[in-house]
Amino acid sequence: MRWIRIREILLLLFVLPAITVPAQQQNAGVKKIKDIVLYEDARFYSSFPSIIRRPNGEFLLAFRRAPERKRLGEKGTNHVDPNSYLVMMRSKDGINWPRQPELLYAYPFGGSQDPCLLQLRDGSILCASYSWVFPRADAKIKAPYFGHYTLSSVFNGGYLVKSLDGGKTWQGPYEPLHIPSEKHNDAFGNPLPAYNRGAMYEGKKGQLYWVAASVEKTKPLINATHLLVSYDKGMTWKYSAPVAKNDSISFSETSVYETPKGDIVAFMRTEFYDDQACIARSTDGGKTFSWEKMGFQGHPLNALRLPDNRVLLTYGYRHAPFGIRARILNAECTDYATAPEIVLRDDGGTRDLGYSWPVQLTNNRVLVVYYFNKQDGIRHIAGTILEIK
Repeated sequence: MRWIRIREILLLLFVLPAITVPAQQQNAGVKKIKDIVLYEDARFYSSFPSIIRRPNGEFLLAFRRAPERKRLGEKGTNHVDPNSYLVMMRSKDGINWPRQPELLYAYPFGGSQDPCLLQLRDGSILCASYSWVFPRADAKIKAPYFGHYTLSSVFNGGYLVKSLDGGKTWQGPYEPLHIPSEKHNDAFGNPLPAYNRGAMYEGKKGQLYWVAASVEKTKPLINATHLLVSYDKGMTWKYSAPVAKNDSISFSETSVYETPKGDIVAFMRTEFYDDQACIARSTDGGKTFSWEKMGFQGHPLNALRLPDNRVLLTYGYRHAPFGIRARILNAECTDYATAPEIVLRDDGGTRDLGYSWPVQLTNNRVLVVYYFNKQDGIRHIAGTILEIK
């Protein structure tokens, strides 16, 4: 009996480090180099970043910046704000960044959220976002519309802007199609344009994949996800198929990825199953999908194809200890349930963090950007540099 007990202790010693020790000890092929701060200013609430590497090697970082309302004596700052703008910064190496960002886009009727960048192979850049409008009390809004639960704001749906000159100027905004099952109108009484927070993907044949969300039920609020496809580099979109929908489960904030074999994979956030990450897969070019739980907590998720075709999957972890986590999946993203979890950060102050976005720095180094806070302090854009063998 004593020998059995010793064997149990030894087994725990081998199993526990996969959950609790730093990244460089969890996976022999992953070494954490360091954490960096890309942008921080106590006057602003900075969040929801995305990052791309341009063909000339320059890095372009976009994020949402809004006033830190506590500085004005208000009780707190929300994720929805009329002065929320899309801003961006440039870096030659992905490590050293300027002190101040430049304006990417300011939506003329309200605040913008979550700029999601996509570098296309033809050199152009696409940025997807969505907006909120803040009507006065005497406004006549045509129902049905979606109002934010803490502010007198109306959700206005998604839009896209595009740059042909490396982000110096932006064209648009362009409104995507309306998903037929969406229950809401925008602030102007029109059918709500499709929207999402998550990575788009350019397929091997040049088509663009985008998984958008829609409100399928209002009481309770239930979202579904849908695949949209563009054949003209994001100028127009066509509806393809539902990705995940359920009468009692809500899906949102999805990043889409195409595997080397051609499967279309969607990594989805859900509020159900105690924050279980979910995955959907299509093996027929996006005509049909099946979804399932991934077996771990975290959201939203983002995927980066590594030079050897493995996939770095990163996500925020909004449970104590708060932080950022990752897994390295095989090329076809089939081993998500068994791939070891890698803890990049576990020093977050509150659950208000995450929204990670990875980019390749060099052949064997990756930068994972996200927004972060320590001890419930300034929300800022941070990153972790990993060496992956």
